[in-house]
Amino acid sequence: MTPIQAKILTRNSIEILLPGFSGSLFADRVRLKQGGVLRLLKRDEAYIAETTDLDIGKNQWIEILGMGRARLDPGPLLDSFYSGKPLGSVLERGIRMFRVFAPRASRVLLCLSRTFSGRLSEYPMTRDDQGIWEIKLEGNREGWYYGYRVFNAFDPQAAENPPLIIDPYSRAVATRNHYLNDGMTFILPETPFDWGKDRRIRPRLEDLVIYEMHVRDFSRHPSSGVPARMRGTYAGVSASGCAGGMGYLQSLGINAVEFLPVHEFANWEPDFQDKSPAVHNLWNPYSRNHWGYMTTCFFAPESYYASDRSEKKGGVCGLGGRAVFELKRLIRDLHRQGIAVILDVVYNHVSHYDRNPLKWIDREYYFRLDGNGDFLSLSGCGNDLKTERPMARRMIVDSILYWMREFHVDGFRFDLAAMLDSATLDAVTLAARSVNPDVILIAEPWGGGKYSLQEFSDRGWGAWNDVFRNAVKGEDPGKSPGFIFGKRDRPDAREALKCHIRGSLRDCGGPFHKAGHSVNYLECHDHYTLGDFIRIAQGHEKTAHGLSARSGARLDERQVRLNKLAALVLLTSRGVVMLHSGQEFARSKVIVSGPVEDPEAGPFDHNSYNKDNETNWLDFRQARINRGLLEYYRGLIAIRMKHREFRDAGMRLQFLDSNAESGIGFTIDSGKEGMLKTILVLINADPAQPVRFDCPAQKWKVLADDEKAGPDVLRILKGGGIEVPPVSGMVLVSSGRR
Repeated sequence: MTPIQAKILTRNSIEILLPGFSGSLFADRVRLKQGGVLRLLKRDEAYIAETTDLDIGKNQWIEILGMGRARLDPGPLLDSFYSGKPLGSVLERGIRMFRVFAPRASRVLLCLSRTFSGRLSEYPMTRDDQGIWEIKLEGNREGWYYGYRVFNAFDPQAAENPPLIIDPYSRAVATRNHYLNDGMTFILPETPFDWGKDRRIRPRLEDLVIYEMHVRDFSRHPSSGVPARMRGTYAGVSASGCAGGMGYLQSLGINAVEFLPVHEFANWEPDFQDKSPAVHNLWNPYSRNHWGYMTTCFFAPESYYASDRSEKKGGVCGLGGRAVFELKRLIRDLHRQGIAVILDVVYNHVSHYDRNPLKWIDREYYFRLDGNGDFLSLSGCGNDLKTERPMARRMIVDSILYWMREFHVDGFRFDLAAMLDSATLDAVTLAARSVNPDVILIAEPWGGGKYSLQEFSDRGWGAWNDVFRNAVKGEDPGKSPGFIFGKRDRPDAREALKCHIRGSLRDCGGPFHKAGHSVNYLECHDHYTLGDFIRIAQGHEKTAHGLSARSGARLDERQVRLNKLAALVLLTSRGVVMLHSGQEFARSKVIVSGPVEDPEAGPFDHNSYNKDNETNWLDFRQARINRGLLEYYRGLIAIRMKHREFRDAGMRLQFLDSNAESGIGFTIDSGKEGMLKTILVLINADPAQPVRFDCPAQKWKVLADDEKAGPDVLRILKGGGIEVPPVSGMVLVSSGRR
């Protein structure tokens, strides 16, 4: 049977495509559910049907006699709606305005209450010609709560009794700890936040050492030393005088943090194996989405990390809107320490569980659907947003600008960025750079079956360089370990790593225009931690069974050497450096039971997205156990910060000749005011044999070896041959007059 593809072009025309059909089609064979066909014209490979007025407020179907029936896609007509009016709840000359974009709604009610659970007053809204529903009320209504009921004839569930939904442009929300994440928008007071002399942190991309972290995990464990009332909150990250908190970040020497999502998200999921929701939870015994990659609102900060939160199931978070103030205060505190703030943002999909307002406003407009009108999930984790819609694109750009202007955010990492359409990426780039020309834009360069490091470099963005990660440590600890393990599954492994050390530049076969576009990393929130990857690769994966996360983290001598070598390669390579929290002390994620019984408890976790427990919470006892490794990371970061040569692609980098396949050595030369300065980096990944490097004959100051690292000189070596022990590296510097 010939497939039918049809879409509404205007209120009086339809385009029909019949792939593989070679006959002739006449108007009397075409039937519409609503309206009629007046005339049918052939245009190239398509038929254009002129019709009576089409009602896009209802689902439309087309039937061609003898061929079948198909859904009419209203997309092109929907794309014609656009408005630049301020959306959400705003004060305009003392009048409180409420506006929501719902182009196909038949009716919209504003529901307003003085309290979260109080009596609702309903106000009918009026629609303008671009699909904006609006109403104005006297008074500023600060501290009140509101939501919308959007009636849609095309959605049976929303035709008679639609649920109360939050405003998509909510600046603050109060939500219930339930998988629907239902709640109301909180109208914030107009009191301005005291930013003092706060200024954006504006480092070059290549100067960044980023610390990827989860707000709750960073201080939730008692070992953080953070006061109990502050653990797991925005305030907990700022805490001082304890093992964790701001002092710990300062001591590392990093200059940027990248927060896992802090947009309001659906963090509760249905009970395990409960078959009452439309989508059954058959895989997640914890019934949580802990990491935050399920955005509910793109403008409101997550209230589960605020002081007005409830951690109980069924409790309510955000009743006082404290998340807004407390996240701003955290960003201000980080800026005072010279630390930039990057937000991990999720604009490609939403949760398939929660009562996301976009689903109830118009899922045809905001989501990518299949031929039957069902949600697509190429992201693999929810309902994919149709970012190419004009008002969806506007919402994303508005969100980026809001976080930059209102929260002084310095940059963004875009989750599954390959799923965002090109025009939206361009709009984000232009808008963000108009506010801050040095804004940090980083892509996770895959998603929905797409993958392109090159595309984002062409835009001037950074991108997570998974090729660097795989070259250094490997993709699979059991099957394909990387260079640091001294195994050579690929004959070109050493040459490939040389290219990545140079910044994965295009002139050596890499994907990037500039080294600053390469975000080099060995560990992130996904997959095994680097410490556990090394443990498994060394055959110790079973040591975690039956052990606590604390004792299971202890490293043997070989594991220490491998962790140090990996750190040395990462922190001496050109490009952006990214560390995941706890990488600096070989954090171990041993699956622990709690608050539910986990039948998989015991082994290392490669995907801990659902665990709000000690599997994910940063255990600072592990930092004490592996203190030597922690100090090594601190030392390497300090070396990188002191010596610009590691970060400046303009310096001359030259590799040393070596016949040892496990050895890589290189020099970086720079000169200033008549002085010649040379950095020397030596790497030996051989598991058993030392490697001797023929180095320039001069005196070398050792800054890092197989034991220690730091900006202070450890000892002096004379030039010529320098021998590097197995599974280790060295950083040396020499200077003198030209």
